[in-house]
Amino acid sequence: MRKLANEELERLDIEGYKKASKTPILLILDNIRSLNNIGSVFRTADAFLVEKIYLCGITAKPPHKDIHKTALGATESVDWEHKESTIDLVEELQSKGVKVISIEQAEHTKMLNNFSVTDNQKYALVFGNEVKGVSQEVVSKSDEVIEIPQFGTKHSLNISVSTGVVVWDFWTKLNT
Repeated sequence: MRKLANEELERLDIEGYKKASKTPILLILDNIRSLNNIGSVFRTADAFLVEKIYLCGITAKPPHKDIHKTALGATESVDWEHKESTIDLVEELQSKGVKVISIEQAEHTKMLNNFSVTDNQKYALVFGNEVKGVSQEVVSKSDEVIEIPQFGTKHSLNISVSTGVVVWDFWTKLNT
């Protein structure tokens, strides 16, 4: 078995990405501190044709060398916007019929593996701060809260890992 060279992967260029049909997923980053995590989220969003990323509160914005280091150019392909207030954004999206789901450990969560997507529904997935998680105000305002099942000793996954797990799960469910 031979590894493929990048040229053989037949990936979209930036223009092709911009024109491609997008997955009906919006990502909301609620006060993310790590620039590397932000860059990793951009790269995951690019891989699964995510519609847009919202960078909220203290979440840094491109261009920044530390975001670029892990995004590897995905800040040029994926649409993004900065919003000062996560809660204002959540309310705005909900008024447009977007289902807002916080990815968090909370009372009455639904486990990711038990969550079913709905056809013709746009989802906004909220990922929280590396220490404090998604703010309580946003969790309370969310339409649902989903938890990633975990079985080891640690209490949480890194935000970029969580994003990869959840976006892959949603993409798979939306495309089967």
